[in-house]
Amino acid sequence: MFAIFKREVQSFFTSPIGYLIVGLFLLLSGLFLWVFKGAYNIFDYGFADLGKFFLLAPWIFTFLVPAVTMKSFSEERKAGTLELLLIKPISVWKLVLGKFWGAFFLCIIAILPTLVYVFAISELGIIEGNFDFGVVLGSYFGLLFLIAAFTAIGVFTSTLSESQIIAFILGIVLCFFLFNGFDAMSSLFSSGETQQLIQGIGGSAHFNRISKGVLDTRDLVYFFSITLLFLFLTHQRLKQLTK
Repeated sequence: MFAIFKREVQSFFTSPIGYLIVGLFLLLSGLFLWVFKGAYNIFDYGFADLGKFFLLAPWIFTFLVPAVTMKSFSEERKAGTLELLLIKPISVWKLVLGKFWGAFFLCIIAILPTLVYVFAISELGIIEGNFDFGVVLGSYFGLLFLIAAFTAIGVFTSTLSESQIIAFILGIVLCFFLFNGFDAMSSLFSSGETQQLIQGIGGSAHFNRISKGVLDTRDLVYFFSITLLFLFLTHQRLKQLTK
């Protein structure tokens, strides 16, 4: 598995795609938070916290994670190297996990520079250092769980087609639906209980609770289950392709 992971990470940074994705995330988040006027601008917000960043980041990763994962298996299928990987003395599960951790690692690298925002916000407050680091830690923790689910979805959609563009589009659709689709569906019902029930199936409600610093095991189990589900679907899809 480590060999697959290492191969994936090297493939990202021996081509422009890894640098492009990391740079694009930092550029977009920086512009929306510090430059562009609007709902996500921290100066317009007027409070010294990173709440706006954690509202913005999931939407950026809805597009960036499928961009990272779209080549995971699509490229292997198109180049005819998937069969070679599958006949090597490595289990299908190790192949799937190697691809998953490689893409997930790149997303972590993209997040790390945003820790600078934490110290910047801490200094911007009226009282320097008067900053709830517990909430920020919980928010980063929730973001990692959300990215893990998005990565599993993206790796799965990369098995559905030899075209990276199709895998990318399918990844965006599924990630968007997981994060926001159930909230949209809940608006079709007038009953508050029904709305809450449907919203509870989506990722947005679980992420929002974690981002407030509330580490509820139900939210962690939710993201863990979604990640495992799509990794399992990826495993089953690869087994179909070998038949």
